Amino acid sequence: MRRTGNGEARADLPDSSANAVASKRSRSLFRKANAVPGTLLLLGLSVAAAAASLDYFGVPPSYDPSHYNDPPSDPLAYLLTGVEEGNHGSFEEPEGTEGDRKTPLKENVIPASAQTSFKIPTNGRPSPLFGAKPFSQSMLLFEEFGPEPFEHNPEPYPGGFPLPEPGPAPEQDSIVSRSGPDGSKLDAFLSHPGLYPVPTEFANDTDPNPWSAPVSAFLKRTVASPAEGRPPGQGWAHQRYNEFFPQGEFKTVQAGARVNNGPRDSYQLHGYKQPISGYSEFGPGGLYYATYSFEGDSKVPAFKVQGTTRGIGVRFHPDMPIQDHKSVWTFDGTMPPKLLMARYGQPIVMRHYNALPIDPAANMGFGLHTITTHEHNGHNPAESDGFANAFFFPGQYYDYRWPLQLAGYDSINTDASDDHAAFPCEPGETLYVNDKNPGLKQCENGRIKIRGDWRETMSTHWYHDHMLDFTAQNVYKGNAAMMNYYSAIDRGYEGPPAPGDDKDPNLRLPSGTARAWGNRDYDVNLLIADKAWDRNGQLWFNPFNTDGFLGDQILTNWTWKPYMDVRARSYRFRILNGSVSRYIKLAVVREIQGKGGEFKGPNSKVTYDRVPFHMIANDGNIMEHAVPFDGSMDLNGDGDLKDNFGILPVQGIAERYDIIIDFSKNGIKPGDKIYFVNLEEHDTGKGTKEAIPLDEVLSEDYKAVLKDTDKPDKTKWDKGDPGVGIFLQLRVQAYSGQDLAMNPADYEPAKPATKGKAAKPEGKVMIPLKLNRDNAADKARLAQARHRTFIFGRSDGTDAQPWTIKTDGGLGFAMDPRRISAAAQLASGPTSANDPTTPGTLEIWKIVNGGNGWEHPVHVHFEEGIILTRGGKKPPVWEQGARKDVYRVGGGDPDSGDNVEMAINFREFAGTYVEHCHNTQHEDNSMLLRWDIEHPGQFQLMPTPLPTWDGVTYAASAALPTYHSGDGKGPQVQAKN
Repeated sequence: MRRTGNGEARADLPDSSANAVASKRSRSLFRKANAVPGTLLLLGLSVAAAAASLDYFGVPPSYDPSHYNDPPSDPLAYLLTGVEEGNHGSFEEPEGTEGDRKTPLKENVIPASAQTSFKIPTNGRPSPLFGAKPFSQSMLLFEEFGPEPFEHNPEPYPGGFPLPEPGPAPEQDSIVSRSGPDGSKLDAFLSHPGLYPVPTEFANDTDPNPWSAPVSAFLKRTVASPAEGRPPGQGWAHQRYNEFFPQGEFKTVQAGARVNNGPRDSYQLHGYKQPISGYSEFGPGGLYYATYSFEGDSKVPAFKVQGTTRGIGVRFHPDMPIQDHKSVWTFDGTMPPKLLMARYGQPIVMRHYNALPIDPAANMGFGLHTITTHEHNGHNPAESDGFANAFFFPGQYYDYRWPLQLAGYDSINTDASDDHAAFPCEPGETLYVNDKNPGLKQCENGRIKIRGDWRETMSTHWYHDHMLDFTAQNVYKGNAAMMNYYSAIDRGYEGPPAPGDDKDPNLRLPSGTARAWGNRDYDVNLLIADKAWDRNGQLWFNPFNTDGFLGDQILTNWTWKPYMDVRARSYRFRILNGSVSRYIKLAVVREIQGKGGEFKGPNSKVTYDRVPFHMIANDGNIMEHAVPFDGSMDLNGDGDLKDNFGILPVQGIAERYDIIIDFSKNGIKPGDKIYFVNLEEHDTGKGTKEAIPLDEVLSEDYKAVLKDTDKPDKTKWDKGDPGVGIFLQLRVQAYSGQDLAMNPADYEPAKPATKGKAAKPEGKVMIPLKLNRDNAADKARLAQARHRTFIFGRSDGTDAQPWTIKTDGGLGFAMDPRRISAAAQLASGPTSANDPTTPGTLEIWKIVNGGNGWEHPVHVHFEEGIILTRGGKKPPVWEQGARKDVYRVGGGDPDSGDNVEMAINFREFAGTYVEHCHNTQHEDNSMLLRWDIEHPGQFQLMPTPLPTWDGVTYAASAALPTYHSGDGKGPQVQAKN
């Protein structure tokens, strides 16, 4: 007998056919309600109540293509012996040739047979600089995607999604299958309002892929794939689609490098103009009105791009070559890198089109033309999380619907009464809120209250490709964007509260005051990543070394050693390590003319001083306290007050650190030059070697140099890692305004007495943790939580897939998307605003390094964790008040340790997620596992999508014996049959 948990919290509809009808009716309700602004009730029923009641919460029925199955009877089914690779459909070549993982690598300029023994760049040659001078170009600031209100009846774009066509290099190719659409046609397509066909709850498998004709011509067979690459059926329908119906939308195209023609200028919140009230650095006369500038030399005259992004090309420096469309693949195919500015409580759809070459080998020898987008680390349902085997093909799109709700939506603050749980808004703006009295709510004092646990508020995110076996290559090529979450707490507005508003939770982080929310005048995203390029200046990657890849040049926002102008006031920097395998350790210093500084420079004319700062967020989350990196605290308990004075801890791949620097204090004045310095040395991609002392780097006693420059094929780096050193210059400019931002010193943790300084009591709390490691009641809850153990290492692997993960005492497995390693169950189904229940399923996960000197930054999708212990001890201060989504283990860093135990919750959404090493060369070879969140009482297994050019089919899944029980160290609560 089939055993099924149906999650009947509100399973009003018996099957997916009824659900489809209900969805259609619900969308009709939304259209009518939004047709007249302010209309709230329709047919005597609130829109939200109608929408929520029409959502289907059961498992897919037996006739649905995604229906669940009983666990296989074979107890060893999880070995998956003899099955095809899950992504085999991506490699297909003409006339039925399937291809394999080597197909996309065959045109690499340095194939495995021609690799050097040089360590950096990994088995490659030093990147030529073409005479470029450091700090002669301005740093690119992120360009906003610019979501627009959801359009219910969009007009189709004439001609539809542009087809690939032949054209001149570097933006196109003379062969259609190796080319992309014309850039001007892509810009016209991106500029057309609305998403047509309109997004739907279920995947659009009715309309055909508009590229079917050129795809068929390339493959030499008829292809009839659907327009949307999302897997079909209820299992991959948007969960709670009507309850979290989209309020905003935008589209973007993954495409080869091309010139930016400014199609997003009008979508920028600042608009490159001075607002009616307030001041914007993006307007005329502001620091960032010049979106790009180059100081020029004898080869390239000085120039500026002002008030637009039109004319900005894809190159690392004006002295360096333009990148070919097969070398760099970015969102829109353009630079600057892209930023999504999202607000809590406003569900949004990102329609991601794939405009990459049809030929899987048209890629300069690395990267795969199939993609899947992971929003790292949103509280999103699985179908929009970017599962590694939910990829889509050139010509297709995928609609990612991100609810943007606070975790705990079903059980905490369900009446939306807490002022801390809110989204920022403009005066007069309304937002639909599903609380005890659902309807359109009016903006009051700059916020509208929403449901959920405000302690789960997130801030600095990014999203990137997660293609099975090709994440490293695709992200390295440019499939990465950042995302700022805005909330009542992190509003992007530093002005004072409205008169009489004594409940304003806004932290007033450095940002600006020109707008009611989302100011970026003094709030800067930094994407730091190492890269390498070949002798022609084209981006190069080594996919053949499975230990990890190290580039020899550090880029910031895709620019080589840029400068940035800053005002003499406080700034927030959102720092993302976007590398593939390189860890970084950043220091901030001020250049001093003469001998007055603490550190010697490379000559007698220059010295340096440390620049103190505060860390306010770790990964995507604002912490309890602003941690001072000013020498006033022993942050890691090693007895040394200076090892973190002006120096951040090691930052693993995908980790984010938000810091505040005040350029008006600590002796800094207009005209000064501030530098970001990387101190972390590598000599292999397996992990870090050591942190180089700051004095050695600044004096250039430690400095990599080129050896054998007169022998081009033998030139290599010598005497160190070229990734260590200064890579970003900040030029301090005068500030005539008033800095209204918070003082992070008011939020510091308690400070013990030190020599010459008295103890200092704990300051104000920014965002408290939901669990207290020392609280008796929380300890009792943790004692009742299921426990799981994951060991990241090389045990039981193969030469082709060396990296494995052992789960709960079992064997080490390479990734197969059909294998479920763990499955947590939701404690309840969706609840109404009047029915708060359990705060969610709580588990403890232990992440262990497998040893042998390897280092792994482990990422767990979907939920944030609270580190309970690191190496069996209390974590360092910068993790004690933090929620994390990346957990570093192993290596030589004394602050890391060989294991981490963390507490994690599961709430609101179910489906298939992953956990992996974010050294993405390890992930791709094959340190990645699948874990599921099940509906309450579910016992059946979700099948696995297998995408091909002809559409998505499903394969049966198999689970490890311990997938429900864990490692046996916690209570063994078995799933009910």
